[in-house]
Amino acid sequence: MATSIALAAGAHAATPADADAFIAGINQEIRDNYVEVTAAQWVSETYINGDTEVLVAKANERALARLSANVEKSAQFDSLAGISPLTRRGIDLLKLQTAMPAPKDPAKLSELTQIASRLNAAYGAGKSCTDEARPETCRNLDQLSKVLAENRDWDADLEAWTAWHNTARGMRKDYVRFAQLVNEGAGEMGYANAGEMWRAGYDMSAADLRKETDRLWQQVQPLYKDLQCYARTKLDAQYPGKLAKDGTIPAHITGNMWSQDWSALYPLLQPYPNASNLDVDAALKQKQYTPVSMVQRAEDFYTSIGFPALPKSFYEKSQLTRPADRDVVCHASAWDLNLEGDVRIKMCININEEDFRTVYHELGHIYYYLAYNKLPPLFQTGAHDGFHEAIGDTIQLNLTPGYLGQIGLAGESKQSKEAVLNAQMKQALEKIAFLPFGKLIDEWRWGVFDGSIKPENYNAAWWALKKKYQGVAPIVARGEENFDPGAKYHVPGNTPYMRYFLAHILQFQFQRELCKAAGYKGPLHECSIYGNKEAGKKFWAMLEKGSSQPWQDTLKELTGKGEMDASAILDYFAPLHAWLKQQNKGKSCGWN
Repeated sequence: MATSIALAAGAHAATPADADAFIAGINQEIRDNYVEVTAAQWVSETYINGDTEVLVAKANERALARLSANVEKSAQFDSLAGISPLTRRGIDLLKLQTAMPAPKDPAKLSELTQIASRLNAAYGAGKSCTDEARPETCRNLDQLSKVLAENRDWDADLEAWTAWHNTARGMRKDYVRFAQLVNEGAGEMGYANAGEMWRAGYDMSAADLRKETDRLWQQVQPLYKDLQCYARTKLDAQYPGKLAKDGTIPAHITGNMWSQDWSALYPLLQPYPNASNLDVDAALKQKQYTPVSMVQRAEDFYTSIGFPALPKSFYEKSQLTRPADRDVVCHASAWDLNLEGDVRIKMCININEEDFRTVYHELGHIYYYLAYNKLPPLFQTGAHDGFHEAIGDTIQLNLTPGYLGQIGLAGESKQSKEAVLNAQMKQALEKIAFLPFGKLIDEWRWGVFDGSIKPENYNAAWWALKKKYQGVAPIVARGEENFDPGAKYHVPGNTPYMRYFLAHILQFQFQRELCKAAGYKGPLHECSIYGNKEAGKKFWAMLEKGSSQPWQDTLKELTGKGEMDASAILDYFAPLHAWLKQQNKGKSCGWN
């Protein structure tokens, strides 16, 4: 294989041609081994049991061992002059192939993969039981989340919220060791800690990325604070005398297990009841949508802008519903199983608006995979990870009342001022409520990895960040016997989270440009590019680039600007923000 060229001890001084051959060999090696690893990961999440845990741990162990060896071999090219820009980029991206850098020591490598597998399985199999001996008394995340979303009973919500958060307690010890091991692996790759390694994947220094995320948050924070103030006022009226006096919102009454999406509060927060006919949940049921037809409806949007039809195997191999006979990880995710078109989604689709929108999001990942599948494997990823999340989110922004009316899921769209504010509130409860949450998860993990958050302080630090960014707090004490970060999939699943924050910035930036490409002239929030091939062509051209060049160049080709910019969010939500300020006049906003 080409990787052996110039790598034998004392062979000869490395040359740029050796570097080219090395990267060509790495790309081939990734192709040769990719299917084994992803198949093990897929089966471990769709058939959770001890056997699949072993399979995925072993497959991950082999993959991480190969990666560590290749990163070590790549060091000979670090200071070599004359390497082509594409090969240099390949070498840089090689080091960032995993979010779980492993120590070279085989025993520690094996320990790390076993812990990772255990944490993932613990989350997927998490249940709260009133009587362990009677399975019928057990409730999983879906069931507990349903209580929060559909119920406004303070005590029932608190009980369900606490029950799920308590399922993560057993992960704490494993997570402490996990952090130690990935830090050791990152150190051996030349990074100060795993957090610094994660921040290295953005074509800028780790310190500059921190400044960049702070700058973007400052742009959107005023809008979030006004939304939080309005929501708190309404919740205070709903639960008189029960909210804390410090301006925070109790975590268990936001309608969502992590307070990251407040859509379930829409009936309570709707500016003008009866001003618009937008009950998508009811329309989906009335039109007898199924999980498959929901996916087909989303596919129709993508094909309407010129994207290809999904491969037949997508519908044959995807998991679209929760199986009745086994534990699975229901957290929605998109998969590329072989870098050549075996694409799938894994979801437990419920017939409701939230899952309807999620399907559009997941297909964004699928189409990104298909667009860049022709690139070498090292470049088969998003321009940066936030791009990957932003593709489907951008398409979600096009699910306007006008579009929903067009596909028969809404009444005739009345574009009255009141209807616009209702639609904007509905979106803000998902998109704007999410922003601080999107930022804080990795703030917590970066602190864990750099040692500023100690194991004995994990939970306190988590809630301090929740309060700082979201103005959300638990109404009951959550001491250090708990591990509340583990109640969110991405922590035990070790998925970096800053991508979601950045995606929430980028999607509005993308949408503004696609609407311009479509020749649209009206208010940004009313634009849908459904059926517009010109906008689709511009979007696809960006997807095809993958990570073959710095993200700044890719962004500039689409938007004319090589910098992330949250001003499009403010443009989009301008009507709502003006209304919120009016509603909050004379109120005491903010939190201690």
